Amino acid sequence: MLQRISSYLSSLVLVLALAACASPGQQAGEMEIRSGVIEQITAVELSTNHHAGVGAVIGGLTGVGLGSLIGAGTGRDVAMVAGAIGGALAGNEIQKKYDKPVPGQQIIVRTGSGVLVSVTQPLNPDLRPGQRVFIEGSGEGSRVVPR
Repeated sequence: MLQRISSYLSSLVLVLALAACASPGQQAGEMEIRSGVIEQITAVELSTNHHAGVGAVIGGLTGVGLGSLIGAGTGRDVAMVAGAIGGALAGNEIQKKYDKPVPGQQIIVRTGSGVLVSVTQPLNPDLRPGQRVFIEGSGEGSRVVPR
């Protein structure tokens, strides 16, 4: 039974690791670049890119590992369950410290063709209204950089 639980937990960790590596929307070697002038910059707060629940999973797995080092037989099983619960709670609390919003900016750029483009990205103090810029990429992966 313990080996089955360990196998399930290992599979879950593998699935989470593979899902974290996926990056939808990116095309290898292709990037659209447009140019324009910044019309307006508005300060915003961006949510973090940490995946919810990862701290609890890692903490739980660590707790199971540490619990397996204690005792033998039923005592070891109890220690592993207690370690999993305690580790999950501790990992969740630690992750909360990193889930705070980060400063960002919404930038409105008027392209050479007169079209207004809005890009929301992490804070770049080198950008200011009236500045000539490039808009790299499209969709959620776009960003504004100085020209």
